[in-house]
Amino acid sequence: MKSITIKGSERESVGKVSTKALRNAGAVPCVLYGGNQAVHFSAEEKAFKNLVYTPNAHTVVIELGNGKSFNAVLQDIQVHPVSDKILHIDFFQIHEDKEITIEVPVKIIGNSKGVMAGGDLRMNNRKLKVKALPKNLPDYVEADITPLDMGNKLYVTKVPTPNFKIMHPDNTVICQVKISRAAMKAAQEAAKAAKAPAKGKKK
Repeated sequence: MKSITIKGSERESVGKVSTKALRNAGAVPCVLYGGNQAVHFSAEEKAFKNLVYTPNAHTVVIELGNGKSFNAVLQDIQVHPVSDKILHIDFFQIHEDKEITIEVPVKIIGNSKGVMAGGDLRMNNRKLKVKALPKNLPDYVEADITPLDMGNKLYVTKVPTPNFKIMHPDNTVICQVKISRAAMKAAQEAAKAAKAPAKGKKK
């Protein structure tokens, strides 16, 4: 999995006043969990652009000004309900010998027979939670829709999971091919035409 480096500064004070001052200065207060003790730090809001505002999943290298460095993943993020300004971010430290759970995007490949016949591909889950050792975390889950005919569904059990586990029930649907209105109308018209007596045919 690709990694993004976030450069920040460890915080000495974590009170409301200092937190407000950080936000006013364009910085985001953060906490790193998963180690011997929580690490409070801050970084400029723009440093998170490629981590937060993207459909892709990344691990993070947090580099603090005091020489400390941590490998982590984004665990939780709080944003302002109106301005969408980032208010706070929680990270979780990763260790090479411990499995971790993270959400990754689904990548669709192949050409569905159902879609080519006029059906609509509906995405039920654009992201999936996976669990693996850090070195085995995938950038995405690859979903091949080639076998899907009209009305078929693709379940999580049908996608390859080399070196990682999908943390969803077996009946979780990734995507499905729905009959489009145009295809349904064409089928109804074809059915009517088949039932209608041929022109000129005597009773």
